[in-house]
This record gives sequence, structure tokens and C-alpha cells, in this order.
Amino acid sequence: MVSKPLVVPLTVVGMTLLLLVHSDAQQQIKIIPAGNTPLIPANLVNGPVPRMHDGRPDMTGPWQGGGSNADIEREGGLKPGELPLLPWAKALRDKRLERDEPYVACLPMSVPRMNPFPWKFVMGYTARGLSFIYVLHELGDAGAHRVVYMDGRKHPDDLLPTWWGHSIGRWDRDTLVVDTVGYNDIFWFDSRGTPHTEQLHTTERWTRVNYGTLVDDFTLDDPGAFSRPVQLKFTAQLIRQDLDLMEFICNENNQAGIAGGFKLNNEQR
Repeated sequence: MVSKPLVVPLTVVGMTLLLLVHSDAQQQIKIIPAGNTPLIPANLVNGPVPRMHDGRPDMTGPWQGGGSNADIEREGGLKPGELPLLPWAKALRDKRLERDEPYVACLPMSVPRMNPFPWKFVMGYTARGLSFIYVLHELGDAGAHRVVYMDGRKHPDDLLPTWWGHSIGRWDRDTLVVDTVGYNDIFWFDSRGTPHTEQLHTTERWTRVNYGTLVDDFTLDDPGAFSRPVQLKFTAQLIRQDLDLMEFICNENNQAGIAGGFKLNNEQR
């Protein structure tokens, strides 16, 4: 019997194509490098910050990176062991397995998670000015529905815990400040399994420092899982401007990738 290849494209930009070759006798996995997400040319990175019609920085993107994924401690700029987890939270993280994280089962990743796919801010203007900002991710269900309210409202007193919580935003000069509470305790901060509780309160300070770079000075405050508030820093890079987000839908109980036992590592190369 002739083997039939099944190609699983994870995205046309920024990911790796997996060629899964099935046969009656065995299953072979070949890794085909597809290149990284195309960023803007290096000579454009330090250019001036573009601005919207109201003079505010244009934060739209699309961007790559800017959050945690594999290890929030390392990716946030801390040294090993510096993340001030309470004993119970550290013990839980240490016993969690990457294949069990909710994200690989197509559930939302939440803040400050950023997968390898592109993402963008969508700035919504009304007659009263900038009223809301949506955060969109190429992997739609991972991004789900996040809105940052810019109309001056406060956090409700009776929030129902949700994946993305309740976000309100404001400008501090050229920095977009996003304050979020009301998270559930289900999502992981990273594939390492770093946990949190429903007491989580995050503050994101997004600054476009030049044309090609967006920095998030991130404050994580969760007295239920951490002994003190934590200051982290993440950096996003602008992708090539002739590209945009594509539709990519993660099916419930998706068995491709880690959830199906396939992982890109040296043993499979």
C-alpha cells in the first residue's frame, strides 16, 4: 500500500509544518521548517511611532510576541527561582504536565499569554473618541473575546470570574494602561503550569517605543498564589505590513501537536 501524507499547516506564518506519514506498519514524523513569522525589515524598526488621527500612538500592529508562553518567569525577565510563588502554587506547578494544560485543548490562553501566532489591537472610535479596544489573535479560540473599555467606566462590584476578566483602559501620555480583574483560576500562565487564583489583578502598560517595537511593562498581583506583586517585561515585534491575521480554528479536543503526543524535539528530528 502506498503511504498517503497528511500535512497539518498550523499557520502560514511563524510556525512549522508537520508532515505526518501514516502506513500499516508505522507512523513517521518529519519536521519541515517553514521559517519564522516575517518581521519588518531591520532598517525600519527604529523609525518614528505612527499615530492615530487623535494624536495617540497607533498600537494596532499586527504583532508577534509580547507575553509569556513556555515559562513566564524566564520570558518576563526574571532569573530561575525569582518568581515568588507560594509553596502550594510552586508544588502545583512542579507536578503539572505540559500536555494537560487547558490551552492545548483549545481553551483560551488569557493574560499575559501570547502564542506564536500574530495578534493585533483593534481601536474602536465613536463620536466620543476612543471607546474600546479589542485584542484579536490569529488562533481565534485562544484569543476568544477580549475587550478593553476606554470610556471611563469602573470595574463592576459583582464580577463573574471569566477567562479574560474585566479590562478597563486609559492613557498615561503615550502609554496604554490596561487594568484587569475578575479572572477565573483555570488558565495557566505558561506551558510550564504556573498557576494563579481568582484574586489575580493585572496591570499592562503598553508603550510603542519605536515603529517596530511594542513593550508591555506588566504587573502581576495575586496574593492567593504569590507572596508579593511581580514586575515583568515583555516585548512584541511588528510583523511585515503586507500580512494580516488569518482564520485558524482550533477544534475541541484537537489531537494535533502536544495533545496528540507529537512534540518538536531532538528525538524526533
